[in-house]
Amino acid sequence: MHQYSVRDVERLAGLPRRRIRSLVEAGLVSPERGPRNTWLFSFQDLTVLRSARALATARVPRKRIRTSVEELKRQFPGGGHLSGLSLSAEPDGVVVREGDRRWQAESGQYLLGFADEAAIVGDAADAAPPDEPADATPRVLLRRAAAPPASADDWFDRGALLETQDPNAALEAYARAIAADPGLLKARINLGCLLHEMGRLDQAEKVYREALRTHGDDPVVLYDLGVLLEDLGRRREAMQVYETALRKDPRFADCHYNLALLCRGLGRPREAIQHMAAYRRLIAPIESE
Repeated sequence: MHQYSVRDVERLAGLPRRRIRSLVEAGLVSPERGPRNTWLFSFQDLTVLRSARALATARVPRKRIRTSVEELKRQFPGGGHLSGLSLSAEPDGVVVREGDRRWQAESGQYLLGFADEAAIVGDAADAAPPDEPADATPRVLLRRAAAPPASADDWFDRGALLETQDPNAALEAYARAIAADPGLLKARINLGCLLHEMGRLDQAEKVYREALRTHGDDPVVLYDLGVLLEDLGRRREAMQVYETALRKDPRFADCHYNLALLCRGLGRPREAIQHMAAYRRLIAPIESE
């Protein structure tokens, strides 16, 4: 069974790390722990989190989102069947669709007819963005992105769906999302992560640095930049970046974990022990559920 890391979920579900953590702590999903004690999410978890994000985007109250998702999990305890469903906010409330069947998520009551509205969670968009040269830099991508025919969130969702199928098209989609809304931080984060995974490390660093200039010291951006700097062999810079992230969010467990390993490797055992202890304290409530 394929499992997804926190970074995968950030990209594919379009959720910031702190929101993922809050949904786990609320019990909406229960990821496993990997070899390094990091969270590993199942495909069912990913489906649930994407559904929760989509409903939140449609301004469905958080309590109602949780009730709807919990009812679906109760109806399909095995979990796998959830991947074939789509959720949307409609006049009838939170509606589940499976083929031509529609029913209310909270009550289970079937609905007649088929609404015209498109489901919020579903398959990839029909049309792919125009092709872009593989060596185009993020700045070039941003400059070439014309006024998009869809909203920034639409372009972001398209990028998330295209990442595994066509990474270059996903880069273009994220660039268009940023062009439509320069304040859409999650698009900058995903653009940087995707460039990192594609081995375009210098470009990824530029994206992260630009995100910090435009959005301030966001802990998620700082964390991702720290991971990148480690891959570039710039360990002391990575430490400084992780430490800045922790000043913004002292409960960022993964920063403590990475700092513990860095301190150990740089011959600073006392700091390594402190950060590992902080990491274990932070994850203890999750493990005890």
